[in-house]
Amino acid sequence: MLKEYFKRIFQVAKMGDAREESYYSSLEKLLKDFAISSGRKHSHVTTLPKKTEAGNPDFRIWDGQQSIVGYIEAKKPGENLDQIEHTEQLRRYKNTFPNLILTDFFEFRLYRDGILIDKVLSARPFIIHELKTIPPIEKEAELLNLLGKFLSFSLPKTYTAESLATELAKRTRFLKEQVIIEELKEEADKGKGNILGFYEAFQKYLIGGLTKEDFADLYSQTITYGLFAARTRCENGFNRKLAYDYIPHT
Repeated sequence: MLKEYFKRIFQVAKMGDAREESYYSSLEKLLKDFAISSGRKHSHVTTLPKKTEAGNPDFRIWDGQQSIVGYIEAKKPGENLDQIEHTEQLRRYKNTFPNLILTDFFEFRLYRDGILIDKVLSARPFIIHELKTIPPIEKEAELLNLLGKFLSFSLPKTYTAESLATELAKRTRFLKEQVIIEELKEEADKGKGNILGFYEAFQKYLIGGLTKEDFADLYSQTITYGLFAARTRCENGFNRKLAYDYIPHT
């Protein structure tokens, strides 16, 4: 399985004009082959899925029963994954996705709830790029074990108070940093806008020294926990209309 995988990676690389996306089909086939060989034949891999609440990871893996198993973010072979780990993009992904792999198609790093729990370097990129040959496989069992841990993940059916608070906090943080603050910047440039109007009203009538950062935090918490309160009151489904109807008037 891995021998064929690196053979395909080599064939793509030797053309000399490959981009990151050029390697996607090789990784997708490896994931599908491994899923079948490990008794998960119904698993489904979506390459370049639609945008998520945290951005655009390269792969989304389903369990075949409409539940998301995890996400994979791939980088071009040979990229420095230590540097990638500290980027804003990966920070968002680790904070949002409880089951995530970062890979350059040779090294695989598995994160569980934002914490690195396993990593395996399965072959050396320089052998392809400099020696112009298919690299020997390293740590095959370890890599297959990592992929097994990744595909065996499932979200808990019920939440503890602590885990629920963590999930709500993730969404609040994303809403603040990626939506409200960005919207405030755009509206400030235009000199008008609904959220900017809210901020100016809060600053004028409620909290004189309120900064945009603090307002974004306050606003995001209000939205997130208001929606959560509405969801707890709603028994049959949940959509925008029901959210509006069930959000407490307070």
